[in-house]
Amino acid sequence: MRLDKFLKISRLIKRRTLAKEVADQGRITINGNQAKASSTVAVGDELMIKFGQKLVTIEVTALRENVKKDEAETLYKVIKEEKKDE
Repeated sequence: MRLDKFLKISRLIKRRTLAKEVADQGRITINGNQAKASSTVAVGDELMIKFGQKLVTIEVTALRENVKKDEAETLYKVIKEEKKDE
């Protein structure tokens, strides 16, 4: 599954266009490698996403085309959340 689509379906990022922008800015890595919006995400992959002052590391636990809002969190597991100090 494409990275931008996974981020939208899992509701980590609300819109696919915004997910694409974040990836294009180099703020997402998959298993330590720089990721593009078109990068493929697989179960077991570790994503590191920089949200402003926050750095979130998640593990992909499932991939599905459609998911209800209350089930979105079943697609990933948060490994760690860090606040970056400026």
